[in-house]
Amino acid sequence: MPKTVVAFFEANSKEKKYLKRLFDKNFDVRFYSEVLNEKNAQLVKDAEAISPFIYSTITEKVIKQAKKLKLISTRSTGFNHIDIQTAKVKNISVSNVPYYGENTVAEHTFALILALSRNLHKAYVRTIKNDFALEGLQGFDLKGKTLGVIGAGSIGVHVIKIAKGFGMNVIASDARANHILTELMDFKYVSLDELLSNSDIITLHCPYNAHTHHMINMNNINKVKKGALFINTARNGIIEPKALYYAIENKIFGGVGLDVFEGEELLKEENQMLTQNVSVEHLEAILKRNILLRNENVIITPHMAFDSVEAVERIMDTTVENIKCFLENKNYHKVI
Repeated sequence: MPKTVVAFFEANSKEKKYLKRLFDKNFDVRFYSEVLNEKNAQLVKDAEAISPFIYSTITEKVIKQAKKLKLISTRSTGFNHIDIQTAKVKNISVSNVPYYGENTVAEHTFALILALSRNLHKAYVRTIKNDFALEGLQGFDLKGKTLGVIGAGSIGVHVIKIAKGFGMNVIASDARANHILTELMDFKYVSLDELLSNSDIITLHCPYNAHTHHMINMNNINKVKKGALFINTARNGIIEPKALYYAIENKIFGGVGLDVFEGEELLKEENQMLTQNVSVEHLEAILKRNILLRNENVIITPHMAFDSVEAVERIMDTTVENIKCFLENKNYHKVI
């Protein structure tokens, strides 16, 4: 029997070694370190299943190149990088990894919160210069502060659990209220405006979609409690870029921790692109990133909140399970 061709994109050497052990001799598994996009779509022409990560863009043109494609199994929870409508028309199934890093992302969220609240990033820069002065490094306690969680789903709930361990008050805004959770975990649901106005720290954990696009924007940014910390480990499109820069510049946000930011996908290959013809879009992304980096009250991490050893293994395990269950007509994490 012919082997089932499965193509993984954005796979590093460690992932390749791990994934190889999960497939038997009935599969022809191919690994590519680069993203999948319209420029290299010919790589999937004979693949029956493909597994991209978040930086690949699975457009109509890519899908049409894949004549044998039956399944797109993204190694992420979000799937806005996949043309779902074209996949439906072509009768191609799409699967995701809905649960893998609830605690992982929540822990990174608090790493950013603690770095900002205790000025760890400033202290580190200062001490490597052999400067041990305390001036300007005084932080604040999390105990008694109000944490506003936008999106109280699986990740948001883990954030609330950690916050309670610090003795924080918690308010949440979510399209679907779970009042059993409020009793068990001692927090309350409020409107978005009320959350913005009353939170000492605001953290985003909602999915990015048409309803959450620019949820925080120039119309409501001035409702934010002056000096609040802002944390985004979700998606950059949830806050309007103009509102983010405005809030930083006007000190509405006292500190900002970003694991996602505007144009991050354009900066993956910055070193290579600076030796080639560079688009205005790429230059604008670099400029905006550099503006953020120059602000001492902003911490940026490179979309790494998900990236623990355990979480990445859970992602790979679930992805392979999705592929095998699809081929065996068993239940899997189906998007469409």
